[in-house]
Amino acid sequence: MRRRQADAVKVVAALDSFKGSLTSREAGEAAAAGVRAAVPGAEVVVVGVADGGEGLVDALLVVEGGREVVVDAVDPFGRPLHAGHAVLADGTIVIEAARTVGLDLVGPVDTTVPLRASSYGLGLQLAAALASDAPRVLVGLGGSATTDGGTGLLSALGARLETTGPAGHGNLLPSVVGVGTLPDLSRVEVLTDVTSPLLGPTGAARLFGPQKGADPDQVVLLETAMAGWAQLLAAAAGRPVAEVVHAPGSGAAGGLGAALVACGARLVPGFARVAALVGLADVLVGADLVLTGEGSFDAQSALGKGPVGVADLARAHGVPVVVLAGRVEHPLGAVGDRVDAAFGIHPVPLPFAEALDPANARAGLRHTAGEVARFAARLATHDEPQADGVVRPLTG
Repeated sequence: MRRRQADAVKVVAALDSFKGSLTSREAGEAAAAGVRAAVPGAEVVVVGVADGGEGLVDALLVVEGGREVVVDAVDPFGRPLHAGHAVLADGTIVIEAARTVGLDLVGPVDTTVPLRASSYGLGLQLAAALASDAPRVLVGLGGSATTDGGTGLLSALGARLETTGPAGHGNLLPSVVGVGTLPDLSRVEVLTDVTSPLLGPTGAARLFGPQKGADPDQVVLLETAMAGWAQLLAAAAGRPVAEVVHAPGSGAAGGLGAALVACGARLVPGFARVAALVGLADVLVGADLVLTGEGSFDAQSALGKGPVGVADLARAHGVPVVVLAGRVEHPLGAVGDRVDAAFGIHPVPLPFAEALDPANARAGLRHTAGEVARFAARLATHDEPQADGVVRPLTG
């Protein structure tokens, strides 16, 4: 007895952004195009997802009633820019840190970045949001160029920081020796894309600092400064230092998570919050296959990244899930056990710049999604074994 007809197959494309190449929605539409070409008549649903990092605002602007508001801010080096945030139907404001302090805003990433990049611009954007009558403000952390512990953000919000160096838009972390009254951020929810603590081997400086240009000496400098900053933050907040250092996500965006939680903000897993807002669980009902993915799928993806969140939710609904990524780094470790398969989208290795080219990413997603969907549809529509144990070929 046939399980279902090919034109009844349902595929959900819920891909995170391919950083520097495609937004979540663009990646999802490219995968959907491949599925429709391979399995004509299949039902394909595209859902924008994000984990708090790059693409958060775009993913939520498609939610009914969402609109974009643009404010003046500065980039990680203090250069003026216009930063957009989303306003949802209930007035909630959603800010994406990557739009003001994103790594893609600094140009070439080298050893000059870690001690120059500041979170001041995000502070300006957050200040504008708090000045409104928004019932709550969601701040997505991820994809940042900064490792300043949130010193720039707090400075922009009016906190008085005592430093041993000159004031400015640079990284104040190594020179801060005191902090005055902290701003009240109890209206703020912080959406983190990682569960990393502030300090240690999986923390802001040691794990993520090298990705932002820090050399070994700078990593030591930033880790030491971050430990001292945690003590200052905890004292100013009147809280145990462990709550600042060990809160899951306190190491997100170069320590921004720690600064925000010290000011009364609440850290929440970014993917789960976004998934609820876009209604992902409802979309998964009746699905035969879920396609998810991101630019690079590796062991770090287990630290709260979107594709693993999609995979966990899909498998909880009993739906097979396949990851499509620009790069799949083996061994995946434990994260590999949380998905049914993971495929790179490029048939041959490409130079980094070519892999980031949106046209190449779209083509790779279309082709690979089509191949996976064709195979999944074959399984979903195949005749079940007969009484004699033989599986008859699909006909008609």
